[in-house]
Amino acid sequence: MAYVVADPCIKCKYTDCVEVCPVNCFYEGANFLVIHPDECIDCGACEPVCPTKAIFPETELPAKWKDYKALNADFSSKWPNIAEKKASLPEAEEYKDKEEKRSLLNDAPGGK
Repeated sequence: MAYVVADPCIKCKYTDCVEVCPVNCFYEGANFLVIHPDECIDCGACEPVCPTKAIFPETELPAKWKDYKALNADFSSKWPNIAEKKASLPEAEEYKDKEEKRSLLNDAPGGK
């Protein structure tokens, strides 16, 4: 089982989770982070530090965000690995509590 990053991360991209991950299984898109399901060791360190509560154990992923399991697997094979904490996106506080942000997901790689 792995952890999954879901909808609340979009347009925020806080990287507190990256900082505590012992295996560097996070990958960075332009406005979203994902977890590589084969690299995640299910330690749970990332979940409590996420400011937007966007990280879930695979088995507890809310039904409305089930498609994020496949998105994490897909994008983690295309996006660059992120292993260090970075500043959140400039609009993070504005989008932190917004819901239904899937249409705002930018599938371009991040890390530039």
